[in-house]
Amino acid sequence: MPTDGPRVIGLLGGMSWESSAEYYRLANELVRERLGGLHSARLVLASVDFADVERLQAAGRWEDAGRLLAEAARGVEAAGAEMLLLCTNTMHVVADQVQAAVSVPLLHLADATAAAVRRDGLTTVGLLGTTFTMEKAFYRDRLAAHGLDVLVPDAGDRALVHRVIYSELCLGIVDPASRQAYREVIERLVAAGAQGVVLGCTEIELLIGDEDSAVAVYPTTRLHVEAAVARSLEGFAQP
Repeated sequence: MPTDGPRVIGLLGGMSWESSAEYYRLANELVRERLGGLHSARLVLASVDFADVERLQAAGRWEDAGRLLAEAARGVEAAGAEMLLLCTNTMHVVADQVQAAVSVPLLHLADATAAAVRRDGLTTVGLLGTTFTMEKAFYRDRLAAHGLDVLVPDAGDRALVHRVIYSELCLGIVDPASRQAYREVIERLVAAGAQGVVLGCTEIELLIGDEDSAVAVYPTTRLHVEAAVARSLEGFAQP
């Protein structure tokens, strides 16, 4: 049955706002492509102060960070969101805590990414992201639950990838030297057996694209938004 309109997408962003801006842009572009004319996405956005979140990350205070995001998520739901996107890979470490705070579904970023990888028939992927995402089990295990083998860079490469995210990309700095360094990290993952590479930090898409890798790259921001827009427009018949 057609709905009265597209479902409202809730964005919990600000981590960093550089990538949250991409979420907003992509959602509107994808809706316009699907519906044409002057159509745009129905969105609610809450943007937290990343400095507060980063301090909790650095201190290992994940439960406190989860409470902060859960409170923001409740505000997004109260504003009319019918689904929730946590616009950051790293903070999916508290995805269950955030989901428990709201009654609308949280669309898990790793699920959307894994679905795209599986559609392409791949079984082994390299993972780039913050050290939290690459080293903690929460993200790798979620991908593995979809039947994927996950490779991560060695310790030196993990430190490099993390440093570029926080000291450059989150500040809007896109350095060609860092792009080349990432290309070399990707080459080493491919040599280790990666059939594709998951850009498991929403900022990495600001630096790396298909042209930077000999194998497929999976841009998690775009894949997350594509899944949300598909859900938003399910059953919607344009008048």
